Amino acid sequence: MHCLVIGAIIITHTNTHYVCVSFIIERGEEVDIREIAKEVIVSKGGIAKSADLVVAGISAVNVVNMCNAGFLARVSHGYYQLAEHDAPSEVQLLATLIPKGIVCVESALFHYGYSDFTPRKWSIAVPRSMSRTKLDVTVLALQPYYVQSELYELGKTTDNFDGVMLSVYDRERTICDCFKYRSRIDNEIFIKALNAYVSDKKKNLKNLSYYAKKLRVYKKVTELMEVLLNG
Repeated sequence: MHCLVIGAIIITHTNTHYVCVSFIIERGEEVDIREIAKEVIVSKGGIAKSADLVVAGISAVNVVNMCNAGFLARVSHGYYQLAEHDAPSEVQLLATLIPKGIVCVESALFHYGYSDFTPRKWSIAVPRSMSRTKLDVTVLALQPYYVQSELYELGKTTDNFDGVMLSVYDRERTICDCFKYRSRIDNEIFIKALNAYVSDKKKNLKNLSYYAKKLRVYKKVTELMEVLLNG
């Protein structure tokens, strides 16, 4: 393969055809590369990893140049968006930066309306085997819960968070987790959550019992729930 530069057009020659790689305009902007970057970022929901751009044929140098030119904006280490777009919301960042995370405990309680206390940090369940460095993101305040692999997907579902679909534990797993992590939850939040769950028409006591056994909080859950349900 030979590369031929003619005027302002870079042309790559193969045995069978010529392919225009990029068109350079006066200020050094690479129009084709920008279009490719835009397509990649849009296809990824507005934020793309540097690895996604590299796979599309965009080098790290090109990415830096587009950032310096004001075409791309760095969201977090290794993640980029189009500079013309508004700053991503926290839920967009969460979906992109922590794709394995499952919304849990305090954040799940707030999502289901079991708590009116807005968490200062996102409570996120992640596999216990997950590297701590992957949660080292400065753009999000996180409260991680490291969960053993056999329990990680118990009660996992997806729901809409301000227009973004996120993984979240269902109501029953969330209530069981309140018992499991009792020492880490404010007492007022804990009591209010249980009462809210009892009044929730969407509750599933069969699943609650099943999860409680799996999470080894069955006795605590049944004793207190019986009092609340029959009170």
